[in-house]
Amino acid sequence: MIEYPIPMVPGPTSVPQVILDAMNRDYPSPDLEIEFLDLYNQTEKLLQVLYETKNRMVIHTGEGMIALWGALKSTLLPGDRVLALASGVFGYGIAEMAAAIGAEVKVYGVEYDQTFQDLDAVERIIETFRPKMITAVHCETPSGTLNPLEKIGILKQQYEIPLFYVDAVASLGGAPVKTDEWAIDLCLGGSQKALSAPPLAAFIAVSDSAWRIIKEVGYVGYDALLPFWDAQEKFYFPYTPNWHGVSAIYQAVKLILDEGLEEVFKRHETVADYCRRELQAMGLRLFPAKEAIPSPTVTAVYIPEKFDWKELDRRLREKGLVVGGSYGLLAGKIFRLGHMGSQAKMELVEKALSVIKEVVHST
Repeated sequence: MIEYPIPMVPGPTSVPQVILDAMNRDYPSPDLEIEFLDLYNQTEKLLQVLYETKNRMVIHTGEGMIALWGALKSTLLPGDRVLALASGVFGYGIAEMAAAIGAEVKVYGVEYDQTFQDLDAVERIIETFRPKMITAVHCETPSGTLNPLEKIGILKQQYEIPLFYVDAVASLGGAPVKTDEWAIDLCLGGSQKALSAPPLAAFIAVSDSAWRIIKEVGYVGYDALLPFWDAQEKFYFPYTPNWHGVSAIYQAVKLILDEGLEEVFKRHETVADYCRRELQAMGLRLFPAKEAIPSPTVTAVYIPEKFDWKELDRRLREKGLVVGGSYGLLAGKIFRLGHMGSQAKMELVEKALSVIKEVVHST
């Protein structure tokens, strides 16, 4: 297996040894041992602090997409109206997922280099369309943008929209996610981004109103939320829980909270600002446009004209640096540095920038 000394991929991020150690033991059956239930309950409490919520948590075994699908299928029925706010690959993808379930989906989209800041148009759609659910992505990782959600939450409450669904997979742990303050009913996270755990768990903060709708819908597939309603009370989970995975999540969130949320967010902002200043000083052009909000967890950069993506990727890897390309409309146009979680370190970013400068200015 090839290992790179300067890992800057925007997920999965490099896993700290203390998290690996939490997984590296032979756990007994989680279905039989009360110690697992204690761990699950403790992990839920830590996640609630990270999410800034009093809502109950569901911890799924699986990569973040299981949360995205499970939350939609657990709350939507064919014909339900969904307003999908889209500013990138995942925003449009969620709209397609809801449509696949049979929902009537209206997409309000902006360009990939924009974020939702002027919400007058969104309010006009809400007034006429009256959706059951609004969906949004907090951090659009392929674009490096961060959508402000507070005003969307205000509109959700003003117009009494039953559900606000948010993909916070790439922001949780690297930027504030104020679940209750922003009136989010289904707030989705994943283990492999700013938490710096392996891609083995997804988690959802579920509001009381969302639980009521989940019971009405009654979806019972593998990714369903309904069985988790009383799983802890009955100590009966819908499938064999991943004790190793929950141990990893517990340790990952504990690392963040031990450092302090404000300190963690400040570290991400400081590293991101430095990264962008230095890239611009090299003569590189950042993505997105200045008026958009860049994410503190990932920086997107236009690929220099003298390179295509494959050549740039090869040259960077030769010098020990691995970064990410992009997807959809941005594939082959930008590359991305993931300064999130364990990778939001100044010394690591300095090494990455040194390699980038050497490569882009080579003849």
